[in-house]
Amino acid sequence: MFNRRQFLGYSLGITGSMFLGPRMTLASVDTDRRFVFIIQRGAADGLNTVVPYADPSYSTLRGAIAIDPAESLKLDGMFALHPALTRTAEFYGEGEALFVHAVASPYRNRSHFDGQNVLETGGTKPNQLRDGWLNRLLPLLPQSKEEAIAFAPVLPLALRGTVAVNTYSPSKLPEPTEELLMRVAAMYDRDAQLHALWAEALEVREVAVAIEEREEAANLGTMAAGFLTTESGPRIAMIETSGWDTHAGQKGRLKNQLTKLDALFGSLRDGLGDVWSKTTVLVATEFGRTAAVNGSGGTDHGTASAAMVLGGSVSGGRVVADWPGLKPAALYEGRDLTPTLDLNVLIAKATAEGLGLDPELTMRTLFPQQVFDKSLPVLVSA
Repeated sequence: MFNRRQFLGYSLGITGSMFLGPRMTLASVDTDRRFVFIIQRGAADGLNTVVPYADPSYSTLRGAIAIDPAESLKLDGMFALHPALTRTAEFYGEGEALFVHAVASPYRNRSHFDGQNVLETGGTKPNQLRDGWLNRLLPLLPQSKEEAIAFAPVLPLALRGTVAVNTYSPSKLPEPTEELLMRVAAMYDRDAQLHALWAEALEVREVAVAIEEREEAANLGTMAAGFLTTESGPRIAMIETSGWDTHAGQKGRLKNQLTKLDALFGSLRDGLGDVWSKTTVLVATEFGRTAAVNGSGGTDHGTASAAMVLGGSVSGGRVVADWPGLKPAALYEGRDLTPTLDLNVLIAKATAEGLGLDPELTMRTLFPQQVFDKSLPVLVSA
């Protein structure tokens, strides 16, 4: 029989890696500028990330999961950041970060698979295009002699296409399945001593995993910066983050997710050093979440969300938004934040300005089914 220390160690060993960490993809092109695309898989909640605290309907809709204005990081008279985004707030204060709210891709049906397909291919509907917008971007830039390389088990759809991208994934032990964890819990459920130990182990694991995942995110930012600062290294990176689907228990889960994202931002900037001034980072998700909290302390699949643009040459210190408001009559289909800005136009503009390309040509190449909208203000200075 296990003693207490052995039991906790074993329990942490089988549960400590159950969450999928972020993954990185890199591409080599011959330019002095850098571009990083960070995808938030799972539909990140923009309303509790870039918080419209001054909207009179916000606190009523969000109830128990509303972010307390006193604890939030104020951006202006309308919006604030989630308190976990401390480094991000510093970037904003230094004019190196901006946020775009009430933004969405052309997709409207709330399926993760289809929403991510539209986001990564650049189509206006699922499976309309077979290659990814990030792969179509590469021929617009001078090519280096090195092939692109993806550090991921499966090449992300955004980078699939005519430009060759190799993949590499380090070996790792298989992660425990939810079924296994449920069976272990059921096995210990009738044993008073082991049930208590199992519950304690899960509590310890939750703290340990949070620390481990934060360090993992920071290490990923440092590793990405190492590649991007190498003289002959890649200039394009894609980082995948998961776990943004917060149907239940959102308050703690979103805090953990944003803490990791903030650590990723901080280590990336620190690792890039002087190269940060030549780097543009774009962060986006497939769609947002419902305006109102649900019965499980979470939010369901929605429509518009918030995107982020960071970097040393970003014209930051502002929130770009044609704010629709959160009154019942203003919600999309009576439940979601209404989209007022086009995510594809944002991607094209941030990419073009960050890499010194023609915005309209970039739009036609990355999003061939759409017309470039010139009304979006400058995001990245020349």
